[in-house]
Order: sequence, then C-alpha cells, then structure tokens
Amino acid sequence: MGSVPLIDLAPWFDGTARDRADVAARVDRALQDSGFLLVTGHGVPDELRARTRELSRAFFALPQEVKARYSVSVGGRGWLPPGVEANGYAEGTETPPDLKESYSAGAEATVGIPEVDSFWFQPNVFPAEVPELAATAREYMTRMRSLSDELLTVFAAALDLEPAHFTRHTGHPTYTFNVNWYPPMTRVGTPESGQFRIGPHTDFGTVTVLDREAGVGGLQVCTSDGEWEDAPFDPAAFTINIGDLMARWTGDRWRSTRHRVLPPHASAPDEDLVSLIFFYETDHDARIDSLAPPRGRTSHPPVVASEYLRGKLDAITVG
Repeated sequence: MGSVPLIDLAPWFDGTARDRADVAARVDRALQDSGFLLVTGHGVPDELRARTRELSRAFFALPQEVKARYSVSVGGRGWLPPGVEANGYAEGTETPPDLKESYSAGAEATVGIPEVDSFWFQPNVFPAEVPELAATAREYMTRMRSLSDELLTVFAAALDLEPAHFTRHTGHPTYTFNVNWYPPMTRVGTPESGQFRIGPHTDFGTVTVLDREAGVGGLQVCTSDGEWEDAPFDPAAFTINIGDLMARWTGDRWRSTRHRVLPPHASAPDEDLVSLIFFYETDHDARIDSLAPPRGRTSHPPVVASEYLRGKLDAITVG
C-alpha cells in the first residue's frame, strides 16, 4: 500500500470503545503521513456504486450535441465539456486543459440568500436522455453526505475533540458531486506535453470521497518526500483524502496532499475510466479557525468557508 493505508471502518461502527479509538488513531496517522487513505466497511452498497457509474457512462456516451444541451462552466450544475478546467492552475502550475469531461451536481436546498443560493445551492439538472440518473445520483449523494459526516466524527475523535467539533458546521453544507469521465487516447489523441487527465493539485474542502476505477492512466499521490507514486486500489474501498480547508482547520497537522490523474497511455489506448467524486465542505458561512498547539502546528488567519472555496474554484477555470 506504500504511504496510503487501508483502514476498515467496521470496528468504528460496530466495535468497542477501544476499537473506535484504534480506528481514529490510524486515521490520524494516515492524514499526518499521507493525507490519503482507503476505507472499507463503509456501508455503501456496491450496487448503488455500480449503478451510478453505469448510468453516468450512458450519459457520456451520448452524442456531443446532446451533451451540449447541459453544458455549464466550472461551479455550474450539468456537463463540464473538455477544455474548461486545468486543475494545475490552482497551485500555479500552467498546464494544458485537463483531459476529461464531468457531470456536476451538488447541494441544492437553499438558505434564502440569493447571492449565496445562486452559486452554492443551484438546482441540479439531470439529462432527460438518462432518466434514472437523477434518482440514483441523489441517493448516492445522500449516502456520501452521511459517510462524510461520519468521517468528520472520526476526525474529531482522532484529535481528541468533542464529537461534533466539525459536524456542528455541516448542518446545511455545500458539497459537489462530480462524475469524471476520462476518455481513451483513441478519442482524445496523444496528450500534449504536461497534460493530464487531471493536473497536479490539492482538493479544496474538508473531505473528498472517491470511488474510482483502476487503470494505467490512474491516480497518483505525491509523497511527503515529493515523489509521485501510484495510489493503491481496492475495488471494495473508497479513496479518502482531505482538502485545503481541513488542513487549515487542523493547523496543518494533516496534509492536503497533491495528487494527479495520469494521461491516457499508449500501452492502453482504449482505456477509459469513470470516477465518482464527492467533495464535502461546510456550511457556507462557517468560520474556520486553526486548531491551536499541541494539536495544530500552524496558525492561519480565520476564513469564511464559502469565500475561501470560491477563490479556489475561480483559480482552476480556463478562460
């Protein structure tokens, strides 16, 4: 597994107090060392994961002119066509646009503030051509929110904080669910120099829950030594990592780790992959204060979550 450990959450849900403490301690160590971990025992049905991916593939297989009816820019709800994102921009790395397409949904229960609702709680739009996708994606997002809140509770235990330290700020959270399709080389051609399926970046929010497929052009994680390594894969597991907001919240005790998705490779020209990615955040108006020592290591100025995250999203938008 290298620097990314596999942790079974079943003892957290069903075990003794000692079992729960052991899971929390392992999560703390993983987030200090790697910023990434794999989790099994999460309780999300395999059938839901497979069905969400199957229906998403059906959308991406539609003709370009049909998908274009749902085209949006970064931060919108719908289809993000090729060429609109370059994630490397967020860290100041100028790369060609990412070799992917995405379908984006997210939190849509409004808070009654027009300028907030119009960006963070937009209505979800699902393709009429794949009618089952709407209900399936909503069920998947419900499961992901529940799992993310449980992970935040594990995080609080890992830091010896009261259980709701993080989740008291997720009563009405922002979140985004992106389905990423990484087309094969036979469709996109030979990648440009420095071009990736997703360029090197860190995530922006609190916790990311990733359901991915294994492939030659797959996920790589940057180690604490600055080396890129292939992320381990377990079909039963979710890949979990934290984002910049959580690293800031913990006073940089935990790592928001750089990662990237490799471009399609000539050894597998027909390989295409679909990733289901749930980016969890906080209430839009949550004030994020760094944990003080000895838990935290760096004191960052306080930020308002939505203002901080909006700046990150603007940075990766092409054009």
